[in-house]
Amino acid sequence: MANSPALVKFRELMARPRFIPALGIWDPYTARVAESLGIECVHLGGYQLGAHYVTSEPLLTLTELATATRYITSAVKIPLIVDAGAGYGEPLHVMRTVHEIEKAGAAGLHIEDQIYPKRAHYHKGVEHVIPRAEMVQKIKAAVAARTDPNFVIMGRTDAMRTDGYAEGIERANLYFEAGADMVMIFPGTLEEARQAPREVKGPLAYTNSEGNRLRRPLFSVQEFQDLGYKLSTYPTALLCPVTQTIKSVVTNLLTKGVSGQDPEQMIVWRKEVEDLIGLEEYYKIESATVER
Repeated sequence: MANSPALVKFRELMARPRFIPALGIWDPYTARVAESLGIECVHLGGYQLGAHYVTSEPLLTLTELATATRYITSAVKIPLIVDAGAGYGEPLHVMRTVHEIEKAGAAGLHIEDQIYPKRAHYHKGVEHVIPRAEMVQKIKAAVAARTDPNFVIMGRTDAMRTDGYAEGIERANLYFEAGADMVMIFPGTLEEARQAPREVKGPLAYTNSEGNRLRRPLFSVQEFQDLGYKLSTYPTALLCPVTQTIKSVVTNLLTKGVSGQDPEQMIVWRKEVEDLIGLEEYYKIESATVER
């Protein structure tokens, strides 16, 4: 894993002054589409992967997460950051999680200070955070477990919602002291989101969760840049619109007997799909071997 191009690339992204929009994807295909359009970093979030498997993030296993990570990193050259939830347990379990996700080719992961096993109620904003000292142990274990120092360990605190803004800031700074390379926070108001980068002593990550029922503030890339955030994930930006497109096609088929798509446009779109998966290269190989 040493000197992995994806790890080096993500460290380069962190070192430059620009903000990093880490688009939320859930499989190799969505990652490949994002990469083809110029996205420089993708994020495998628990929300997206849970939806992909038609379950909730707290019910995902480390095996499922590592397998998805491996398929995605095999499909793209850009860095992948992985949501490792609460690390799948105590410090020893966190170390195994880091080993598996690093071996699977990710550029980094984030672990959060929620209880394990995590509860589905967190989707409703009902979160339960562990004591500071326990999370500090997890961060230290994660840092010790990585084999390549370029592998990014990101802490995440949900304490702003459960215990107030000040507690979230204090935890973020503690996680940096424990060795985290970046910390993800969840400010509840616009003022908190603006103030946090001034009070946290390290690069901050955000979750631009469009559609969240808690009405957390949303920002543009330029606004993130101006506020001083380093990275944001986008867990629903693809997932929700894609779902609506699927519903539209299925509804057309059921009510009109056709998909509702322009046949000529579909020829163009199908060629795009084939180019994305590299079908022409497969044709070349077969033509040079079995199809002569």
